[in-house]
Amino acid sequence: MKQFRYVVLVLALLLSACAGATATPTAAPSSPTPAAPAPTVPSATPTTPPRPIRIGLSVPLTGDLAIAGTKHRDGYQLCVDLINQKGGLLGRPVELLVEDNRSDNEVTVSQYERFINVEKVDLLFGTFASRLNFAASAVAEKAGYVYPIPSGGALRIWERGFKYIFYFQQNAVEYIGNAPLRALMAYRDKGIIPAEDFPRTAAVVHADEFYGNAIATGLLGGKVQIPGTDKVIDLAPGFLAQANIQVVFTQKWPEGFTDWLTLANAIKASNPDLVMAASGSPDDIIQLVRALKTVGANPKMIYTAQGTQIEFKEALGDAVNGIIIHASWHPLVPYVGLLAGEPFSNQDFIQAFKAKYNREPDEDEAIPFAVCQGIEQAVRAVGSTDNKAIRDWLASRTKDNPVKTIMGDFYWDERGLPIGRDYLVTQWQNGELKFVYPIGEFAGVVDLLWPRPRW
Repeated sequence: MKQFRYVVLVLALLLSACAGATATPTAAPSSPTPAAPAPTVPSATPTTPPRPIRIGLSVPLTGDLAIAGTKHRDGYQLCVDLINQKGGLLGRPVELLVEDNRSDNEVTVSQYERFINVEKVDLLFGTFASRLNFAASAVAEKAGYVYPIPSGGALRIWERGFKYIFYFQQNAVEYIGNAPLRALMAYRDKGIIPAEDFPRTAAVVHADEFYGNAIATGLLGGKVQIPGTDKVIDLAPGFLAQANIQVVFTQKWPEGFTDWLTLANAIKASNPDLVMAASGSPDDIIQLVRALKTVGANPKMIYTAQGTQIEFKEALGDAVNGIIIHASWHPLVPYVGLLAGEPFSNQDFIQAFKAKYNREPDEDEAIPFAVCQGIEQAVRAVGSTDNKAIRDWLASRTKDNPVKTIMGDFYWDERGLPIGRDYLVTQWQNGELKFVYPIGEFAGVVDLLWPRPRW
């Protein structure tokens, strides 16, 4: 190009000179002297940086789901940062686009629609909470985007026949309540809970929302109507009935509920051996436990479906002692996953998390990290960000060829629910979250504290 510009310039100067000379008719025209070729100069072609792989995430950073939502963002971001430190993905950097959905369904839907239709992101990460993921997953399914879900296992999500959703916890939410009951029965069989002291009565209280309703349905043996279909799943008789525990009190509370003392007094009046409380909001459970302590309700055991977060202990102090919570992750579980094609263990995750955030992780950070591991493995395996190819690869995983994460191995049934996975059970003991179930499967499991300390 430079040689061409040089020749044009010489010709222009010659023409200009000819135009300015006096014409002599009798003079013979002189032959033009060829221009000397321009020296060859190597062209400086700038290197275009590779386009980043962009991932859209709508997550609750404010509102009633903010505690867990913020942690989900941090877990995702750590994984993305580590991938970039290891050279990126498919030779491209990875960029996480984060929007605060304010714990609102409509905002969540709008943000995922924008990621797909306006930002035209390559991939999506799922948000926190069943109620937000129910609507968001429909947006992704319609657009043909893989939608990996970290927290949102209600059967109403998974029985709709969707093909692009994959769950990165152990099982559907309706089956969660069976885990603490199995733990109690295991400790009865072990002799830690005397047979005559095993719970005979229970109170079940929960938020009137996806997550709370789903857990209560499993415990009480209700029916699940799948939206948009005639399908009904009957969970009768319920896990409490199967454990020969009589339900003496049930109540659900609406969004924005504040009358916790009245609810706590009603629970106390029913005198249950076991209280089981479920909500997608850790704040709800904190308020309920405070109220139970205030009114002096002292069941033998309390199970809550939130409470593994350090904020739970910070808010309640010694009141957490003895409470049991199901869990998807624990720091002592020695799983080894993959990241950037290399082994990456649960302990590697903990070390990297502490280095970045200067605090200990909990499961609300570990679960989204595992989601990111799974999607990274899929993209690397298919060699592109084509969502159909990624979906097909994930759906073809098996027991012998699974996705490998810090939460263990994952492969899924036709609904997108994991196969062969079971929840863990933890208990707050002397201000520490201890790993109490399954018994004998992992190092570090301690005996259940029974009964829970009285307030």
